[in-house]
Amino acid sequence: MAEPNAPATSDARSDSADIAALAKGGRTNFFGFLLRLAARLPFLFIAGRLYGTESLGRFASAVVAVEIAAQLATLGQKRGLAQLLQREDRPPACIVADALLVSFAASAVLAAILWAFPTPMYPSGGVDPFERLLPLVIFPLVAGDIALAALAFRYDIATAVRARSLVEPWVLSIAAGALWFVAPDTGMVIAYFLSITAAMVVALWALVKNYGLPHNWNPEPLVLGRQAWANLPIAGADLVESATRKIDILLLGALSTPTVVGVYWAAQQVASLPQKLKTSFEPILGPVITRSLDEKDYAAIARQVCQVGFWITAAQAGIALALGIPGEGVMGLVGRDFVGGTGALAFLLAAEVAAATAVVSEAALIYMAKKRNLAISIATLGLQVVLTVVLIDLVDAYDMPPLFVAAAAAAALFVALGFSSIAKALLLGRVLALPINNWRWALVWAAAPAILVGWLATRLPEWAELAFGIPAILLTYGVVIWRKGFGPEDRALFRKQRD
Repeated sequence: MAEPNAPATSDARSDSADIAALAKGGRTNFFGFLLRLAARLPFLFIAGRLYGTESLGRFASAVVAVEIAAQLATLGQKRGLAQLLQREDRPPACIVADALLVSFAASAVLAAILWAFPTPMYPSGGVDPFERLLPLVIFPLVAGDIALAALAFRYDIATAVRARSLVEPWVLSIAAGALWFVAPDTGMVIAYFLSITAAMVVALWALVKNYGLPHNWNPEPLVLGRQAWANLPIAGADLVESATRKIDILLLGALSTPTVVGVYWAAQQVASLPQKLKTSFEPILGPVITRSLDEKDYAAIARQVCQVGFWITAAQAGIALALGIPGEGVMGLVGRDFVGGTGALAFLLAAEVAAATAVVSEAALIYMAKKRNLAISIATLGLQVVLTVVLIDLVDAYDMPPLFVAAAAAAALFVALGFSSIAKALLLGRVLALPINNWRWALVWAAAPAILVGWLATRLPEWAELAFGIPAILLTYGVVIWRKGFGPEDRALFRKQRD
């Protein structure tokens, strides 16, 4: 009589194990967020105080162009690799080697194009020979991304934390500070190259330890070509997702001054810290979803998406309040010239909260509705571009202060990402025939006292506002969301499981 219930019991255990794996990845990534926060602020301080807003804006434009090219060169394999490793019967090391080879070929093409036509990197002109070599960083960027995606398939998130949250930002900060004394014009570019290369070395070392070397590897160009073609919808979605966080920099570079770009980029770097909580869930969520897809367990996918979506939304909302309410003080750490970017910072932090539902929904849609997901992503990017141009024109038409342009670009991103979240949640709900909703009223109950505490903190001197206000906001928000919003499954995020 017990046999009919056995599959249900097995499914329940499997789903519980998946939630535990997702929670473990979330804990690791929250630690990574703290490390990244500790390392990124010194770089912003060094860049703002030593190099200045104009040099930072020029650096930002170059980095954004290169990172968009690197995103395209991965050919969707950061997320498509999980599906290949799940289903292919060849040695995993050979599959990863194939992924690296095809992406390196694409990297070579894109690096050559940017070297020959550097205007997208430096819209203000005046490129020196060393700066023109920056596209070479595409190779370590791509290699690191694919290696970390392969490691995430085996639930190794700790390497991503070491590479992206410890090695990369600290090498960037230390190198940028040291190089200012010997190469003030190109110090940030050299430091960026060193930091990405160092992160790649960490990722590849862990990859070889985990997967081994690809013995008896025989690359097949036709197979690699078909693989790249099959990944095009995922590559397109990845590219568009990346472009929504970078097209604003390119537009500001074309429509405003390097100073405005520098201030906006600094605000973006602060706001992107909570984004890492969201994007770092993707590698661990991908393998869990592909397994549920193979078992056709759509209810489990809906639970996993909603569970992770709420975790991300709750964490990002708390961080947004903690960094946004004392925003003038946070931006003032970078330099006095950056305080005018506080409005942009507020919109960018709100945009990260709005985007959480889109990201977790897309983690399933890239496997279940690739083309429709890509169509929504393209519509989101188009909406953002149109809104950015329109709002910047309004700022110019009414002779508003120059840094209002930065706030306009951030507001356009907020609206576009909100649209993306609603559209992708509705699409996934239709595909699964189950509702997708990350919202809980507990978020409002937690935010209200945190806002009051934050307002009181702004009455303090700036050093006390930052030193005591930010922890107080996080603590207040955390206590309320824990008591009012977190159920037993939510608390798995903080409960260490035995391996």
